Amino acid sequence: MKRLLCIFALLLVAAAIGIPAHAQFKEEAFSQSYNDDPDSPKDSTDTMFSFKEFFGGIAHKNPLKPGTMAFGSAIMPGTGQMYNRDYWKLPIVYAGLIGGVAGGFYFKNQGNSKASKLCFAGAGLTYWAMGLDEVICYDADFPSAGKATLYSLLVPGLGQIYNGETWKLPIYWGGLLGSIHFYFLNRTNYQRFRRIYNEAMDQETPYTGPISGETALYYRNVYRRYRDYSVLAIAGFYLLQVIDANVFAYMHDFNMEDDLALSIDPVLIPTDNCYALGGGSAALGLRLGFTF
Repeated sequence: MKRLLCIFALLLVAAAIGIPAHAQFKEEAFSQSYNDDPDSPKDSTDTMFSFKEFFGGIAHKNPLKPGTMAFGSAIMPGTGQMYNRDYWKLPIVYAGLIGGVAGGFYFKNQGNSKASKLCFAGAGLTYWAMGLDEVICYDADFPSAGKATLYSLLVPGLGQIYNGETWKLPIYWGGLLGSIHFYFLNRTNYQRFRRIYNEAMDQETPYTGPISGETALYYRNVYRRYRDYSVLAIAGFYLLQVIDANVFAYMHDFNMEDDLALSIDPVLIPTDNCYALGGGSAALGLRLGFTF
């Protein structure tokens, strides 16, 4: 505490008498590279999607990042299986996608809405399973931030399991399930009071219900607002677990030991005109030392 007070006093004196202050840093201290091996796929999002990289990876001429593979496969289904050399899975993927979509439109034209919805749901399930399969079969060194992120995007909480942080599952699953529960509860109440309000405002049919139109309008607006808050909570917990999986996969090897220290000391920084002590000018500065 005394050291900090002395530094603060010195800075006040420097500001009062107009001593110039300069900062000196090593540029290398603020740059860090991950995965410098040019022959291995990088895991960051610093490069936009490249079709050249994507098609080169499909042809096995260069490695693909998990994000590039997933994005390309979302546009061209089955390419993730091609990159993983799981060619035998392609007939299953295309049969599920084409058959589901075609069956959905066929039953829709026949007037069978239930069968049509089931076919479209089957196509969607095949599409989701295709994405999960390509991420599972993607060969990457552990931990891979790309795999962790895609896991959480496809199955909430799966990225935390991949990172070995299963203790977080009750937090995210509890938040998601709780938000979904309140969404349906608030939506049901919103629809109920909206129906009561519409009946009370109907001039053609006499209304004899126990709840007045003004009261129904008030609760309709309240539950509609709570329903919207529930949607925001669902989206918030979902995005939070995706970000958590990505960040903690990157920080998996970060030093978390107790030997962390920060030291701050005043220092005189010589300028270009300062060649000897007492000659030229010098700037008052701070020296920060980190131990981690």
